[in-house]
Amino acid sequence: MSPASHSARNRLAYLGWVIAAVAVAVTVLLVVSNRPRSGQSPAVVKFPSAAHPTTYVDPHAAPIPPAHGAYFGAWVGPPIYTQANSIAAVDTLQRDLGRRLDIVHTYLKWQAPFPTVSDLAFAQQGSTLLVSWAGADTRTIVSGAYDKWIRKRALEIKAFGHPVFLEWRWEMDRPNLRWQIHSGTEYVAAWRHIRAIFRAEHVNNAAWVWCPTAAGFADGRAAAFYPGDSQVDWICADAYPGATGYRSFASTAGPFLTWAAQHPRPVMIGEYGVPQSYGSAGRAAWLRDAMRTAQDDPQIKALVYFDADPTGHGPRLSYSLESDAAALREFRGIADSSYFNPLRRSVQG
Repeated sequence: MSPASHSARNRLAYLGWVIAAVAVAVTVLLVVSNRPRSGQSPAVVKFPSAAHPTTYVDPHAAPIPPAHGAYFGAWVGPPIYTQANSIAAVDTLQRDLGRRLDIVHTYLKWQAPFPTVSDLAFAQQGSTLLVSWAGADTRTIVSGAYDKWIRKRALEIKAFGHPVFLEWRWEMDRPNLRWQIHSGTEYVAAWRHIRAIFRAEHVNNAAWVWCPTAAGFADGRAAAFYPGDSQVDWICADAYPGATGYRSFASTAGPFLTWAAQHPRPVMIGEYGVPQSYGSAGRAAWLRDAMRTAQDDPQIKALVYFDADPTGHGPRLSYSLESDAAALREFRGIADSSYFNPLRRSVQG
């Protein structure tokens, strides 16, 4: 994307987000001043404006976008996955950064237990979970065969009691998932079916995050899977530049951000990572560009890094920062920025 087109899109996005930020700030003030007494359920607050279409998220219970800046988070994958190792990996990254993650990304299989020991640990330290919940066959979901199980999951998340970002079947636009997703129409029907069950159970602490691949906007396939503004609380994409050649974060995320500017929803980059094959200097430059891009686009309200090395892929698709001093230093620069510390900023006034 050229600097001129990027600047024009940002001006359009900024106007909408000035309105949206004011609406969110006013709503939060109203909610805080009218906290329910013990034993009462908080009322669901709606945002029926052009800048914020009606949503059923309760800003007292579910995560909402910061009025200024963006949340900072990560998935931190241990070399061998266990609950203890997952907690230790997050603790190590947080020590390296000198701060707590606003968002800790976790992955949840369709019928796996929730919450886990690590889920509880991350929530108790004050982080918000981004729960990427793996899907099942969309046709089977719509048939009603899973309704009992979906209702059980809804009640588990409600009982969890902490704000949750809920990302059902992320990267649904990937061609290798076609056997399970089938089509955009069938994915949307399954999304709406699941969300209707959650709504019937009054699960107001979950913000719904729709998250295809950024590449899916470059080739035009992702938009067909969009459930609609009234069905989504956050729009998201997973942004990876590819393993060959150098492709900046702005170029990688650009087609998605152009599409997102037409939808009045906060934006999350649910996964982003720069491969070790870029080399230390290239990785550092890529992360600097990610920081600049997010700061220049007020619609981006959360950045969640994929800090892991998927098994068997080698340096071309390995994104961990732990052993790369230059890249980790650049990542720490994002973590240290006041822009990516919206919670600290709000506490300090």
